Amino acid sequence: MYSNILLPLDLNEESSWKTALPVAVDLARHYKAQLHVVTVLPDFGKSIVGGFFAKEFETEALERTREALEEFLDTQLPEEELDVKGHIAHGTIYEEITSAADKLGTDLIVLSSHRPELKDFLLGPNAARVVRHANQSVLVVRDN
Repeated sequence: MYSNILLPLDLNEESSWKTALPVAVDLARHYKAQLHVVTVLPDFGKSIVGGFFAKEFETEALERTREALEEFLDTQLPEEELDVKGHIAHGTIYEEITSAADKLGTDLIVLSSHRPELKDFLLGPNAARVVRHANQSVLVVRDN
């Protein structure tokens, strides 16, 4: 039923993947699907904000993010026969997630519902936007 699954995560926030990762791995195994793991480096928003950072900050941040994603994949994903690819996006979080899902031809997005500090919301703001705007099915995994 699924051939390409997307798991968006925040490498700095364990709650963004702790419950969703096992679900995504189980689905990828069950359907023999390729699992795409994407993390998004947020942009500065306004160009005036970028003026406060060193010129090479963005390039260095992307490289550090790439290294962190590689380490995450090496330590958190099983080494057995699972086809996993890591991706880094840069921009507005929900837009980059939906864009990556389209570009990678995914047919399912698996994501966590919120971060712990957002317990009063049904869905975190980025998760809610992904659910509303994605062209793919979205499985929202809730924390217990």
